[in-house]
Amino acid sequence: MVELKLDAAGVQALIRAGLSAAAKGGVVVEEVRAGYARVRIPFRDSMVRPGNVISGPTLFTVADTAMYALVLAHLGPALMAVTADMNIHFLSRAALGDVIGEARLLKLGRRLAVMEATLSTSAAPGAIVAHATGSYALPAGL
Repeated sequence: MVELKLDAAGVQALIRAGLSAAAKGGVVVEEVRAGYARVRIPFRDSMVRPGNVISGPTLFTVADTAMYALVLAHLGPALMAVTADMNIHFLSRAALGDVIGEARLLKLGRRLAVMEATLSTSAAPGAIVAHATGSYALPAGL
């Protein structure tokens, strides 16, 4: 497995510095290790959709953020790594609470990183509310 180039604090600092919405939303990179990253986005009223559940766009954002954190942890400050594709399955209603995304690295190539992410909320720890797969296009010369 590839060695990490950044720890959780380093990844969090890069994400917050590069994405103003992440800084405002309080993205927390809780853990990174070889092949794995976990992020948390604290609950805000703006996450709620009709039906009193976490919205799909919020869940997508958390999946994408977890995958981005995983890429940064493994490659270092590769800020131009960008989402190439994402597929998300909403599995159950996401109860109101912090949203937690756990990303796992499936393959890290020269041009593409392929990952999956599971999403849950602090209101129902361990209950997966969505599953995403995606890939990131990696900048040349890494």
